[in-house]
Amino acid sequence: MRTGVRLGVDVGQVRIGIARSDSSGSLVVPVSTIRRDGSDLARIAGIARKYEVIEIVVGLPLGLSGKEGSASERARHYAGMVAGRTGVPVRLVDERLSTVSAHAALHEAGLDSRKHRAVVDQVAATVILEQALAIERSTGNAPGEPWKDQT
Repeated sequence: MRTGVRLGVDVGQVRIGIARSDSSGSLVVPVSTIRRDGSDLARIAGIARKYEVIEIVVGLPLGLSGKEGSASERARHYAGMVAGRTGVPVRLVDERLSTVSAHAALHEAGLDSRKHRAVVDQVAATVILEQALAIERSTGNAPGEPWKDQT
């Protein structure tokens, strides 16, 4: 397992959830929810600098069949913008059901469902990053696929 802090990013059309790992990759914690308001990339770059991240993991929304759709295309595009803005390697990791898992975890924790919106994106980012780290621990390989410039 590689050492170094990683960021998990759950990209939505309105909000972006951010989580981070410790340098050993054994602990993942929510960081923040960022509104997509034009300052989001700068804020992600600032968080990446603050925690000196070695990698950013962006959730890739796939259909239940595993096929990509328009949401996948948007996530790939955003991953490219994050890579360009931060200069940090970005990997795309399957995020199927991460938001469903996040809502379930918040419900289990006893949080009123009306209050989920404020934190569900952070929890989804945590789920994505935990999954990516588990894959790396079990396989010895970096998770998902590296973002590649597709222009």
